[in-house]
Amino acid sequence: MTKMSEIRKKTEAELTEMVSAARETLRAERFKDRFSRKANIIQNAKRDVARALTLLSAQRHNKDAK
Repeated sequence: MTKMSEIRKKTEAELTEMVSAARETLRAERFKDRFSRKANIIQNAKRDVARALTLLSAQRHNKDAK
């Protein structure tokens, strides 16, 4: 899980890459065998996606407001 303070330091391109990587991790974990899945990996990936998308949305909103 990435801390929000670390996410705020990233550029828009890095955030986009982070979202795609976390989504790929999430997809890979979901399609694993039921007994080899790791719930904490899925939960952390979901949080990382949500945090990055929230920050991207806020950055784009602030850019449009200027």
